[in-house]
Amino acid sequence: MIKKVLIANRGEIALRVMRSCREMGLLTVAVFSEADRTSHHVAYADEAYPIGPAVAKESYLNIDKVIATAKRCGADAIHPGYGFLSENSEFARRCKEEGIIFIGPAAETMEAMGDKIAARKRMIAAGVPVVPGTEQPLQSAEEAVRICNEIGYPVMLKASMGGGGKGMRRGGSARGSIAAAGRVRKRRSRSESMSSFGDDTVYLEKFVEEPHHIEFQILGDNHGNVIHLFDRECSVQRRNQKVVEESPSPFLTPELRREMGEKAVAAAKAVNYSGAGTIEFLVDKNRRFYFLEMNTRLQVEHPITEEVVGVDLVKEQLHVAGGEALRFKQEDLFQRGH
Repeated sequence: MIKKVLIANRGEIALRVMRSCREMGLLTVAVFSEADRTSHHVAYADEAYPIGPAVAKESYLNIDKVIATAKRCGADAIHPGYGFLSENSEFARRCKEEGIIFIGPAAETMEAMGDKIAARKRMIAAGVPVVPGTEQPLQSAEEAVRICNEIGYPVMLKASMGGGGKGMRRGGSARGSIAAAGRVRKRRSRSESMSSFGDDTVYLEKFVEEPHHIEFQILGDNHGNVIHLFDRECSVQRRNQKVVEESPSPFLTPELRREMGEKAVAAAKAVNYSGAGTIEFLVDKNRRFYFLEMNTRLQVEHPITEEVVGVDLVKEQLHVAGGEALRFKQEDLFQRGH
């Protein structure tokens, strides 16, 4: 059983996790950099330990320090929150090696879904629709031109390890524009991808015009069970960054919501997903939907799902990490309000 949880994060999400832990009777441990010594999450936790200077890579991103602190205080588990180490497969693997429960999916699952080219292949195999595009990394601008001519314009050039709106470039509708700007666009996307994600692999997708960005919250356990907790619409964006989230989506019909939910569950099962995660889709103006990516962590916007569905996602993460089977079946869940 989990009795003490170290939260490897700070601020709002650290407090959010601690609140659910406290309601479940679990002890909480905060870690803090020198800059966060007087932060709210430090005072709220049952125990708190310094882990280094203000620079994140020397404190919150330092795997050795976080794990050493967990062992020092006798924490059974680590919750990574979002950001920082939450999608770091090395961290998840280290936790397992040290006998500490990582509250999240397995390292292998993170790696499978973190690489967008690999994820596309898995989704195709699982019968989940994907945007037409490449299944292998692009090798040259000439190859990009050939593929663009096959799938049609406009197109999006994307970083395989990208996310958060970074590492994306749109190719114009005129056929000559890709030929003229292909190398420039590829260079820019690769540079941004390398600086942000440490990987410069890029691929190409058909650009979905007038898209709706709709994501499904999922929960899985270590016994092969997966459910979804319906949808969130996040189409209001600035520079490909989400600004407004709402649930349920006003764009989905009941039939489409049911179909997308089933595909979200299939996507999660394809990688043996355990814990809370999100399957993101693009839906075009004709309500055709395509897999976009998977976030293998709790998302910033998770509370609106909790409000509409009535399930505490952090508590469910803790139950699953402790080895329990999911406490809900799909037919037990429904949306209420907006």
